[in-house]
Amino acid sequence: MTDRHHLLVHGGTFAAVGDSGDISGVRNGTSPDGLFVRDARHLSRWQLTVDGAVPEALSPVADGDTARCVLVPRGGRQEPPAHTLFREQAVGDGSFVESLRVTSNRPVPTTVRLAITADADFTDQFELRSDHRTYTKTGATRTREVRDDGVEFGYQRHEWRSCTTVTADPAPDGVEETGTGARRLVWTLDLEPHGTAELVLRVMARPHGDKRARRVPSSPAAVNRHLLELEGEFVEGVAFPTGWPELAAACARGLADLASLQVPAIGPDGEDLRVPAAGAPWFLTLLGRDALLTSLFALPYRPRLAAATLPALAATQATETGAASVAQPGKIVHEVRHGELAHFGQVPYGRYYGSVDATPLFLVLLGAYVEQTGDAALARRLESHARAAVGWMLDHGGLTSRGYLVYRADQGGLANQNWKDSPGSICGADGSRPSGPVTAAGAQGYAYDALRRTAWLSRTVWQDGTYAALLEQAAADLRDRFQRDFWMPDRSFPALALDGEGRQVDALASDAGHLLWSGLLDKEYGELVGRRLLEPDFFSGWGVRTLASGQPAYHPLSYHRGSVWPHDNALIALGLARYGLHDEAREVAHGLVDAATATGHRLPEVLAGYGRESHGEPVPYPHACVRESRSAAAPLALLTAVGGA
Repeated sequence: MTDRHHLLVHGGTFAAVGDSGDISGVRNGTSPDGLFVRDARHLSRWQLTVDGAVPEALSPVADGDTARCVLVPRGGRQEPPAHTLFREQAVGDGSFVESLRVTSNRPVPTTVRLAITADADFTDQFELRSDHRTYTKTGATRTREVRDDGVEFGYQRHEWRSCTTVTADPAPDGVEETGTGARRLVWTLDLEPHGTAELVLRVMARPHGDKRARRVPSSPAAVNRHLLELEGEFVEGVAFPTGWPELAAACARGLADLASLQVPAIGPDGEDLRVPAAGAPWFLTLLGRDALLTSLFALPYRPRLAAATLPALAATQATETGAASVAQPGKIVHEVRHGELAHFGQVPYGRYYGSVDATPLFLVLLGAYVEQTGDAALARRLESHARAAVGWMLDHGGLTSRGYLVYRADQGGLANQNWKDSPGSICGADGSRPSGPVTAAGAQGYAYDALRRTAWLSRTVWQDGTYAALLEQAAADLRDRFQRDFWMPDRSFPALALDGEGRQVDALASDAGHLLWSGLLDKEYGELVGRRLLEPDFFSGWGVRTLASGQPAYHPLSYHRGSVWPHDNALIALGLARYGLHDEAREVAHGLVDAATATGHRLPEVLAGYGRESHGEPVPYPHACVRESRSAAAPLALLTAVGGA
């Protein structure tokens, strides 16, 4: 597929379509093509032809919650198009709907033959990534069953069953085989002079294990109305800054995106919840760290996100040790997947616990939620989960035995288990990787904040002063150790990490800003760090780079070695404000808001690290999630940090 992909997102469902609304099923590794529900592709081909030929886009699909385009048969100036096709598409919860209107441009009656070639390969999303892995699927079978009003595609592998049903109104005149497994729905339409005919096609995905009642929306317009209602619900009541319209627009856009990124989850008592997914296209699922940070950013404005995220993560908290999943009692889940490969254990991500920081962030959010809302009932309900999380930090996490939260590379999963989780992201200034267990700086800040906030909950809600004193002492000891072991006096900056021998990993990295957010550094050190982050090698003009330029490890198009992450910068802005560096916080906020303004007020997952002085527009990172919950919530964090300044 040579044209761009356009994402349509609704809860746990997304579709990626081309400029003309088609789905080709081409595997390109950077952006999946098709209709996806619960990690499986339920439409792998969806191609329109007119009189046997693919039409061209007169007006291609533009970004939006629905895909609209105008198509015409291919031709030249001497033969104007005989008819024009107006195509509109949208996704619902587990569904896809398209309206197709064809209008004759001729003054005489005419006949046109329309066809939609459809297929569903039920490929797992992990098979479509660019890591060149292959997976055996012994015993898998696919079926195609013609119906009066369409066709049903089925898939079975042992107990795993899923299907996709395509129906049309009016029903097709026929359903043809193509020789490839796909099926072609065909209509022969007789049009009056300048007459119009309309088709509505509906696709229902029934993924394995999802027993919720679903229905296909009646039309793309109905989906759009529903999405606008959801977005209005999220935006309503938020006091946007009147003196800074660009920040107001970024906040509104972010809240609207959060409305469409809510996915289903289950609470500890089996209750249905809606929680923020990490992002589309690759991570439209619950990721612990992402949902927690998103909920923290949105907490002053939409506390309901935290009220759902906390019980959802409590329900998936590990209760036993599992080597493949990196599970340990009390640990908060990193990633939850529902796909076929996870079901059969071919990838470890069904419930995967490869994160050193989700557990302390769970405690941070719980304490912040109670402080913000006064809802002590949730803290009482989740007391055992919170104590188990503290227990994990002290025991398996390493706080007692090693003095810090520590992780080891997981050969079957993630090598790095902090927020910079790409291979090689934790490195020295020269790019060298640490050996042995890794002690990442940012996670120690989260642990410090978690201990202090849980101590406050213990003292004020659980009425356990002894436990509170224990946690307060543990936090104070962690703070003393950190400033002794991580501070690099020659650079007046903390190390990115410690290696397995306790040696400093000396890259200058944005993670230092997270230490400001959590309050781990003394005031003098914090002010030095905050001002250093705004120097030109760190600050690109759009935001703080993950790695300061000028170091051999720096690369402006690396995922974590020089790019600019909006959520990272949101934490930095909050940290700068915490240490009284309000001018610096405003500079970060203005850079990020300017970047959002240049991209339709929507912040992507990550931007390239090129400087603003040489590039007047922010340069996109090539594989970024287009919609990402932490980035969507980042403008709200900026609003908290600097107000409407």
